Amino acid sequence: MTKVGLIQTSNYENNKKGIENVSKLLKKLGTDETEIVCLPEQWLPNNKIDDYDKEFSEFKKISQEYNMTIIPGAFYQEKNNQISINSPIISPDGEIIGKQEKIHPYDYEKEIVNPGNEAKIFNTSCKFGVMICYDTVFPGVADTLTKKGAQILFSPSRIVKEGIEPWKMYVQVRSLENRIPIVAPNVIDMKFGGNSLIIELQKKEKIVKTKLTELYGESSESIDIIFSNYKEIRKHRLEDRNNFQ
Repeated sequence: MTKVGLIQTSNYENNKKGIENVSKLLKKLGTDETEIVCLPEQWLPNNKIDDYDKEFSEFKKISQEYNMTIIPGAFYQEKNNQISINSPIISPDGEIIGKQEKIHPYDYEKEIVNPGNEAKIFNTSCKFGVMICYDTVFPGVADTLTKKGAQILFSPSRIVKEGIEPWKMYVQVRSLENRIPIVAPNVIDMKFGGNSLIIELQKKEKIVKTKLTELYGESSESIDIIFSNYKEIRKHRLEDRNNFQ
């Protein structure tokens, strides 16, 4: 069992103010013994961050203090004259242990962003994968992460209000397809639609259904995920898949 959480962010005057606000929510989740927390994609006013250690120094302290993994979102980063959108992972030791690149840049992002080419597994309090926003639309990302051994998926997102309904459908379908819980935080403000989700699965007789925990306003939430509840239904789902052309 692992306690996982998410934070739904809002508008902030600048990066410093945003990190101050979110740090309070992180500490609240830490006090509740949350083990992994995920934030949305591009939730800061300046979303091009070249030095994660400096920008998220406060988050690194919090991760150490509360023995918590923090996925602080996903941001533009330039390295070797190439720009990616990636999601850093801060371990409970306060160190950045890796990054997941966005595999499917969206719309205008394609003009400047180099796509990632690997769906990675991270292992702290459990095995997990990260699919960034538009990656959720494509079944292969969640499928690959599940086959690689992920016990849960995190999807830092930034979805406009008009896109909330299909987004909620995509995330639930990825969960049902792969028999895996998904944590999907979003931004809420005048443009972006919130409705951050924790998706659990429940089986009654032979039918598996989604159970949703939704957030409203700038807020946080955490729940216990019992991975043993998913082991058998995932095994059956994978066994039922047939190869075809």
